[in-house]
Amino acid sequence: MEFLKNISPREYQKKIFETCKEKNCLVVLPTGLGKTLIALMLTIDRMKNFPGKKVLFLAPTKPLAEQHLNYFKKNLPELFGEMQLFTGSINAQNRKKIWQTGDIIFSTPQCIANDLKNRMYNLKDVCLLIEDEAHRCIKNYDYNYIAQEYIAQSSCPRILGLTASPGSEKSKIKEICKNLFIEEVELRTRESSDVKEYLQELKFEKILVDFPQEFEEIRQVLLKIFGEYVEELRSRKILFGSASKTELIALQGKISGLLMRNPGNFNYMMGASACAQAVKIQHALELLETQTLEGFNKYLKGLFEQASKKQSKGVVKLVAKPEFNFVFTRSSELLSKKREHPKLHELIKLIEKEKIENPNIKIIIFTQFRETASNISKRINELKDIKSKLFIGQAKKDSTGGLNQKQQKKIIEEFSEGKINVLCATCIAEEGLDIPEVNIVIFYEPIPSAIRTIQRSGRTARLKKGKIIMLITKKTRDEAFFYVSKSREKKMKIAIESIKSDFENGNKNKIEIQKKLE
Repeated sequence: MEFLKNISPREYQKKIFETCKEKNCLVVLPTGLGKTLIALMLTIDRMKNFPGKKVLFLAPTKPLAEQHLNYFKKNLPELFGEMQLFTGSINAQNRKKIWQTGDIIFSTPQCIANDLKNRMYNLKDVCLLIEDEAHRCIKNYDYNYIAQEYIAQSSCPRILGLTASPGSEKSKIKEICKNLFIEEVELRTRESSDVKEYLQELKFEKILVDFPQEFEEIRQVLLKIFGEYVEELRSRKILFGSASKTELIALQGKISGLLMRNPGNFNYMMGASACAQAVKIQHALELLETQTLEGFNKYLKGLFEQASKKQSKGVVKLVAKPEFNFVFTRSSELLSKKREHPKLHELIKLIEKEKIENPNIKIIIFTQFRETASNISKRINELKDIKSKLFIGQAKKDSTGGLNQKQQKKIIEEFSEGKINVLCATCIAEEGLDIPEVNIVIFYEPIPSAIRTIQRSGRTARLKKGKIIMLITKKTRDEAFFYVSKSREKKMKIAIESIKSDFENGNKNKIEIQKKLE
């Protein structure tokens, strides 16, 4: 293709590009299969067909927007167009000036949405809008507002949505398509016939571990406490359905609403407290079943600290329960005897074995919780010739720690250069970031989200053989989450095929109506 430097598109990328030229398209491609190149090809095509018009490329985070800018700079001739990065650190007046002179603008959606609301500029001269990580186009995310304004203002609109997975529910995928004015969906998976030839072998391994009897003892006591809170919520006529962690968190929101309308209502106040404690116990159960004993014990300690500061009457009552004290004492005893979750032991053995087989090994371990990632990294660094680092998001408002974008970048560089063998990461490493390909992706726990499972898995088996290893604790929520995720991946493919078919039928109907009118 004219203007493309240092890179040749693959057959499936050319086919997808042909669709994107004609229609607003949602492209669903696993991580590492070249979504950005399709965006680049479409940018060249639109700018050739609409000289003097702009392209706007949106990504949810600044590092991701910057990554796309660097990719375009690397693969386009210098004189092709003026490329600019918009960030919140550039003041609004300067952004206005840059907008007037820039040809291809890379930005986060928040930046552009704010400028549009303040009427700093309009999207009249934008011939292509690209929205990366398009699975975020639900509810009132800024992507949706920008797409609406774009369709209303642009003299030559074309929209491209990019994602590794839009989710598994047909209604959600339809919502994304509606919000982005999508007319066609292009889906490829690792199994697609035109993609397979470009990929390396991917092995999948499940490692099942038993839930220890001593942990089961603790779990039963926690379940007893949990049952009491659930019973209280039911007797107060506040909880009617299941008492999963997700349901309870949703219930907290409902109770808050009821209290706003009925301030001082004793039944709702006691219900709010019972619900908050039930959520805490559910969280403790999740840590015990699927994470590390050290993290579980630290969480209980934190509840004692909250109680000592009298931060919540409910927590004061919770930690005063003899059962709660038994759970804390028992977990402390086990830790003093060097007992840990069996997944952690399996993980350490696994890394030692893989390092012997391949001295240049690169591994990403994904886990839900920062505390777990930190514990794992600490243990791995005790091993000979293995260097691990924690890869997490920025500090949260209510906590210390966290990595800023500069620190994240440095760790990725060290990982690329082989100074680090193992990244212990939370969800920050799932989406978008240009992390070098790894030999092995390890799920410390299965996750029920199809989007996140697909994103994690895409980190390996692109240019060289790869392996996905999933650690599962038997008879815990690990097993349930594993099967939920598998089922949702299948549902996603069926849902997308169904939506593609809806689009095709819709187009046929339009053509038939047009013929009748003629």
